[in-house]
Amino acid sequence: MDIGKRIKNLRLSKNLTQEELGERTDLTKGYISQLERDLSSPSIETLFDILEVLGCTPKEFFDEEEQEQKVVYDETEHTFFEDEEKGYQVKWLVPESNEKEMEPVYVTLFAKGAFKQFEPSLSETFAYVLEGKVTIKLGKKTYTAKQGEAIYFHASDEHQICNEEDTPATVILVATDSYL
Repeated sequence: MDIGKRIKNLRLSKNLTQEELGERTDLTKGYISQLERDLSSPSIETLFDILEVLGCTPKEFFDEEEQEQKVVYDETEHTFFEDEEKGYQVKWLVPESNEKEMEPVYVTLFAKGAFKQFEPSLSETFAYVLEGKVTIKLGKKTYTAKQGEAIYFHASDEHQICNEEDTPATVILVATDSYL
């Protein structure tokens, strides 16, 4: 049984960060991280405390039956982050997407806003512009995409998506690497 993975999946399904789970269980973020990566094993008491916070009984947690694959995620399961200084908001559409091959997000770029800049990686990135117009900076080159246009690139150079306009822009972005 993969206890760490199960704890992590439960935590993500409750939209909790490692830090939030740690605060609610009087454990450190680092210890929660170690548990989730199976680098440490919790005592029975600690495990039960974690399960209580996560709303799961020990019987449910240790039930070996195959869990049905989750297919549909509703709005209440989305998690948000906003960086007012850089002018963007990101909404993770699938809570455990950082464990998957793809990570789909909904990005709102405020007027003159810019999503964070990413280092080169082996990932591939796809985006679809839902509203507005965005600029893609890929290495030393710059590309523009407007509402209804798709973006696709290999992330082999530094890259960033910006909104150089005076109106907001929104994109659905899917990366094959969990670097968001």
